[in-house]
Amino acid sequence: MKATALSVKEKIGYGMGDAGCNMIGGAIMLFLSYFYTDVFGLAPALVGVLLLSVRVLDAVTDPIMGAIADRTRSRWGRFRPWLLWVSVPYVLFSVLMFTTPDWSYESKVIYAFVTYFLMSLAYTAINIPYCSLGGVITNDPGERVSCQSYRFVMVGIATLILSLSLLPLAEWFGGEDKARGYQMAMGVMAVIGLCMFLFCFATVRERIKPAVPSNDQLKADLKDVWKNDQWVRILLLTLCNVCPGFIRMAATMYYVIWVMQQSTSFATLFISLGVIGMMIGSTLAKVLTDRWCKLKVFFWTNIVLAIFSTGFYFLDPQATVLIVVMYFLLNIFHQIPSPLHWSLMADVDDYGEWKTGKRITGISFSGNLFFLKVGLAVAGAMVGFLLSWYGYDAGAKQQSATAINGIMLLFTVIPGIGYLLTAGVVRLMKVDRQLMQTIQIDLAKRRENYRELSEYRDEKSIEIKPEGVA
Repeated sequence: MKATALSVKEKIGYGMGDAGCNMIGGAIMLFLSYFYTDVFGLAPALVGVLLLSVRVLDAVTDPIMGAIADRTRSRWGRFRPWLLWVSVPYVLFSVLMFTTPDWSYESKVIYAFVTYFLMSLAYTAINIPYCSLGGVITNDPGERVSCQSYRFVMVGIATLILSLSLLPLAEWFGGEDKARGYQMAMGVMAVIGLCMFLFCFATVRERIKPAVPSNDQLKADLKDVWKNDQWVRILLLTLCNVCPGFIRMAATMYYVIWVMQQSTSFATLFISLGVIGMMIGSTLAKVLTDRWCKLKVFFWTNIVLAIFSTGFYFLDPQATVLIVVMYFLLNIFHQIPSPLHWSLMADVDDYGEWKTGKRITGISFSGNLFFLKVGLAVAGAMVGFLLSWYGYDAGAKQQSATAINGIMLLFTVIPGIGYLLTAGVVRLMKVDRQLMQTIQIDLAKRRENYRELSEYRDEKSIEIKPEGVA
């Protein structure tokens, strides 16, 4: 099968899908912990429990959703229609999650758990098919990196819109009533996200089908996916890769307000500048992988990040200009591995089909998404637990020296350790440029052989029909 080149319009359209997810997902990473502790009124340790507990349910719902997506048959394909079907529930639950009811503390705790669970369930139902879609729109590894680069630029634009507008909109809508402000501001973000989902659905097409179709049961698919040794390793890579960034993002508001002692308006500009750096990093991923193997780029970028992030701890937080410049550079490096990570998931899916004879895209990506959400939960829970451990008090006018140091560690050294662990896991991956070229050639031959065999069988079935049979 000839490698499929994608138009710029389709690459932008594909990126719009994750941009829509990130209008809500970005709010979770950047603002949810702060919202739960300082607006909704939950204890920091309880926030950690909340973020972790829902992930237990994902262990069941994610593979089921992956199997459902693999078995979906529609005129739009297997994965694409879910963008249409689930987008409205997803954005609706996101608004409910940022809604603060005027109830007792115990009732609010239950409300927070229920709305976070519903949002997470809708996220599973839309994001697993979306991520799987990236593996079936082209079979060219280079185009996959390009497509993922476009995706993360679009994610950057969505996050920039979010970071520039959510806090100002919350103040505009709510004034002193922060709870109403956050609810209305997320309503605006939800409408924008919905439009992005619909644009993605309208512009993207599915092209890659399994070389040999399979109708096995879910149990057989779950058993076979574990035969893909690279899939098992990329699950670990997913967990390690997302944790450092999520931890720093969750700690950013605390760092700006309590360590740098700046206003929420400054926080808006600070976070937005970091997002611009991430957009630059996304474009650099394609430039670097055109010259070097993506696994090498992935490894060395994380080594640089480990040094860079840890060194951030020793900077004077009152040296505002220096902090802003270094934060901008840190985000450039941080985002380079993201397109590589997601293109590797598609490569691992190809590797699994090459090795086992079965293409289980939905389940393969559901495993990665589950570990991504585990990483998000672990990062959020770590921030909540450590803030509680270091004595953070949301109602205090000034934090203790211990709490300030804890926030600094969460923003710098702890992510640095995570980057170092990620670099180690990258060394376990073997789907380099040379192996992927071999895999694509072999899979193309299998598809051609299967097509010829199917045509031969069709011809034979016509020949042996009794006379008079239509």
